Amino acid sequence: MFLWGTATAAYQIEGAADEDGRGPSVWDTFSREPGRTRDGHTGDVACDHYHRWPEDVALLSDLGVNAYRFSLAWPRIQPRGSGPANQKGLDFYDRLVDALLAAGITPVPTLFHWDLPQALEDGGGWLARDTAHRFAEYAALAAERLADRVRMWITLNEPFVHMAYGYAMGVHAPGRALLAGALPAAHHQLLGHGLAVGALRAAGAGQVLITNNCTPVWPASDAEEDRAAARAYDILHNRLFNDPVLLGEYPDLSAYGVGRWDVVRDGDLEVIAAPLDGIGINYYNPTRIAAPSSDGLPFEDAGIPGYPTTAFGWPIVPDGLRELLVRLKDRYGEALPPVYVTENGCSQEDVPGPDGVVDDRGRIAFLERHVEAMERARREGVDVRGYFVWSLLDNFEWAEGYHQRFGLVHVDFATQRRTPKASYAWFRDFLAAGGRSEH
Repeated sequence: MFLWGTATAAYQIEGAADEDGRGPSVWDTFSREPGRTRDGHTGDVACDHYHRWPEDVALLSDLGVNAYRFSLAWPRIQPRGSGPANQKGLDFYDRLVDALLAAGITPVPTLFHWDLPQALEDGGGWLARDTAHRFAEYAALAAERLADRVRMWITLNEPFVHMAYGYAMGVHAPGRALLAGALPAAHHQLLGHGLAVGALRAAGAGQVLITNNCTPVWPASDAEEDRAAARAYDILHNRLFNDPVLLGEYPDLSAYGVGRWDVVRDGDLEVIAAPLDGIGINYYNPTRIAAPSSDGLPFEDAGIPGYPTTAFGWPIVPDGLRELLVRLKDRYGEALPPVYVTENGCSQEDVPGPDGVVDDRGRIAFLERHVEAMERARREGVDVRGYFVWSLLDNFEWAEGYHQRFGLVHVDFATQRRTPKASYAWFRDFLAAGGRSEH
């Protein structure tokens, strides 16, 4: 069965930041620091999904999806990132999973979508090897409670973005700006993934995946300097997180000053390369790279002119999804497991009209063209088995606060009123017609 779904993340929608034993996460801390998020917005309330989840499950049911990707909040289940589980936190996800199953919707939880318990960050966060082991313990606690009903699990969401934005550039939590010094966070996230795979399988999980954010990398010109810079960026963004999982080895990191990598211990790569049942791929746009104009990183983002953009300023390149999926097949061959497009969507300036309707026809065109690109990749031999729209709801968009709207459902953050947009109706009708990938 092909999975058609939508996706969300705990900190972006749940709210209830200090209820029922939930501990603080790095995003609670980060968003309270002046200047970290736009207009000082926090996820304290977000979409109040913690209290309004029955309404949101009803929206999913009415939409007609057969899968829902969401994340578990580590600090809600394990407030300090170690020790026994917080039963009230697990109770929440227990109720959510049962409601989804009753509605005929496959629950697809992600264990880590960037909300590390603050206590673990205080001990070094993902720069510390111990966090990988704590992650496996947390995975075991979640699976012991839910794996009897949840068959498909995702370990990490976008470890590249968490490393780059959270540890290298400091624009996301935990706000560290270490540049190449952030690279140990890549290895420790991947080690945590591998250890969690074992913990999930031991608890009876049927299918285990990882979700990576990937991008087709385009050199700014045919000049060798730009092509070399593009290769270096491809290694950092794509291969650093795919090669160890799929091939059991790291790519050449010499462009980043890494020769023999001291954080990698004997046996680590065997753990990281534990067999998977699929790989999640999040796609938003390609990246065009030029040779650096100054000392520092071995590449420079050259932007992509000539394409329409989202409200976030990201270029809209639907065929980039086909290109990415085919490149993955060509690069990894038989080592590539089944692929799930676990995020794809766009931000728009969504404002309800006088009649209350949000006529987001640009988003409809975006989704239509990206689904078509995915279908072309399938015809070219890529084993794609699912597509999840980001996102079900307008939500807390990380450092942008509540200023970027990705949802199929409009949320009035002052009243929490949910209003399905035109794109919601389009996707509902598309699914009711069977969806192209059913055939």
